[in-house]
Amino acid sequence: MALVYGPVASWRLGRSLGIDLLNAKRKICTFNCVYCQLGETTRFVVEPEEFISLDQLTSEIESLRPIDADYATFSGMGEPSLASNLGEAIELARSILDLPTAVLTNGSLMFREDVRERLARADVVVAKLDVPNDELFSLVNRPASGLRFDLILDGMRRFRGAYQGKLALQVMFMQTNEGYAEKVAELARSISPDEVQINTPLRPSKVKPLPPENVASIRAKFSNLRNVVTVYEAPRREVRPLDLVETLRRRPGPKGYLV
Repeated sequence: MALVYGPVASWRLGRSLGIDLLNAKRKICTFNCVYCQLGETTRFVVEPEEFISLDQLTSEIESLRPIDADYATFSGMGEPSLASNLGEAIELARSILDLPTAVLTNGSLMFREDVRERLARADVVVAKLDVPNDELFSLVNRPASGLRFDLILDGMRRFRGAYQGKLALQVMFMQTNEGYAEKVAELARSISPDEVQINTPLRPSKVKPLPPENVASIRAKFSNLRNVVTVYEAPRREVRPLDLVETLRRRPGPKGYLV
């Protein structure tokens, strides 16, 4: 299986070249989010480990140069911060591909100093904040045993306090948490991200997306926050992936490779 997929047309990052440090056939994650386009989590993991070697990554990305992309983005078949060599992989990708780097994380391990240090090497970190309390956390994100919402929230604030790059918060709204938008916005303000990305499940999911008018109403509740964008407003670019099969496996969508 390829470690690198895409580029994909990302509404958040433009032409995004995906790097999957988990390289699994099925999802490995700390969460089992009800809306995830990858389906059910088959393996819950909360302790970072090495899934692929840096030599493997080096060999593959060196074969791709040059490549037309805006970001090298660490994502894939689960939670990228579970990779214990994430920090080194970020530096490696940046140096070989000469691209800025991004990590799409659910933020679940940000309470760990070692994970915060690895994430801090990226130019952009997009972290998930879908809910305002433990009850909804259990319903929407369905975390692995032992992960607490208050601990994760504290980790995000600690990361924001030290991080020199761009921190974006992505909030996935659906019927279950739509009524809590104002409370989520309050928490977002306490973190002070550089950007807030308001999303709804447009890719294949068990959960129905909210219509554009509902998302627009939610957006209004995130006033006094910098750079609030929504999935319905963002422009999309058509791009051709290197390997459509590998891209579809990680990013299924109505046109195959949109994120």
